[in-house]
Amino acid sequence: MSNKYVYSFVMLAVITVILAGITGIYRNNTKEEKKAAQENITVITSFYPMYIAADNLLQGVDGVTLQNLSEPQTGCLHDFQLTPEDMKLLSTADVFVINGSGAETFIADVIKQYPKLKVIDATKNFENLSSHIDEETAMHAWMDPYLYGLEIKNISDGLKGVLKEQETELTGNEKTYLSQIKKLQNRVKSLRQTLKGRDVILFSEAYLGFADTLGLNNVYLMDLDEERQVSSGEVAKVMNAIEESKDVFVLAEDPYGKDLGTTVKKERDVEVLYIDTLTRGDYNRHRYVEGMQANLDLIKELIERETH
Repeated sequence: MSNKYVYSFVMLAVITVILAGITGIYRNNTKEEKKAAQENITVITSFYPMYIAADNLLQGVDGVTLQNLSEPQTGCLHDFQLTPEDMKLLSTADVFVINGSGAETFIADVIKQYPKLKVIDATKNFENLSSHIDEETAMHAWMDPYLYGLEIKNISDGLKGVLKEQETELTGNEKTYLSQIKKLQNRVKSLRQTLKGRDVILFSEAYLGFADTLGLNNVYLMDLDEERQVSSGEVAKVMNAIEESKDVFVLAEDPYGKDLGTTVKKERDVEVLYIDTLTRGDYNRHRYVEGMQANLDLIKELIERETH
């Protein structure tokens, strides 16, 4: 065989090997890209309390993008209306974490639009709890550290069903976060021993679970928000409720209950505690624990003032 043919044969063999290598690299890269795309899961939460719970559970879990549907200063979702931008964001979601129990009035529209979207309901099966939990309490379940612990478990179980390969990390995060919530539950238990049966007036329906877990007896509820105009008749009813209660105090939200709180404190000399509903804040995963600790501190300080 002449040198010319030998050279051509060698070059053809070299080119064939190179092409095979390039094809193999391309296939491997494509395979890895597809694998990465499959592993990248987008989790969207409905509003702030759900975001904080999910954020704690997803710490260090790879391949997950966590986003919140509403702005962190939105508060409760009673009057929240989905925008085209919200629906566009939900179209990117693999998982949608909600509080449930009616908190997200728009959830039926979301399910209709995206029937394949995995929805994790944090208050799932709350109706089967041994103690009766009404819808209004379940709608603000995070305000009771015991119920919030159950929400965390429901969210964690839902995430494990999707992120099967990260179950170990999720389980570890669940235990860590629940250990922090357990400390809050122990504080509630201690305070309840002193407060059980005591009358309270609530200026927000969000406090129903908070009052109940502390053993308080709700004698009057007035749900106040930024658009709520209080009539003179309602003010009179609040004053009457105070007069008819031997030992009562008020739980109010700042700023919505501030004006009425100032009025009743001045005219009836009752304690008014401004309790954080924990529905607003920055994206700090410690926000719930720190906020609930502050709420319980206010209750403890009230007891200490009255016993000294």
